[in-house]
Amino acid sequence: MMNLFKTSLIAAAALAVAAPALAADPVVEQALSAGKVGEQWDGYLGFVSPPSGDLKAAVDAINIKRRAGYTQVAAARNVTVDQFAQTTACQTLRAVKPGQVYKLKDGGWQTRKGSEAITPDYCG
Repeated sequence: MMNLFKTSLIAAAALAVAAPALAADPVVEQALSAGKVGEQWDGYLGFVSPPSGDLKAAVDAINIKRRAGYTQVAAARNVTVDQFAQTTACQTLRAVKPGQVYKLKDGGWQTRKGSEAITPDYCG
């Protein structure tokens, strides 16, 4: 039981760190910097405005990889995929850089200014 718990924690930590890195596609990185794409409260990247075909495909690929990772860890932790995705979003939102956009559950797209905290209520 303890090994499963430890494995789940390690996997969760690794996924939380890896999720922002999954955005390393140059098309997505440029869109993040330009404010066309941003991190969302649900653990996925979202579009601020209608994307080009290339950008949509790149973001969709990242979100598919995230969902697969969330699904794997959620099953091991006996939680829903959405619960785990939102928990991971606590980390990805903290990683948003100044000038990049993000979206919390209760609002529209915002631009991070300086070092203010970006954390949904449920992050604690």
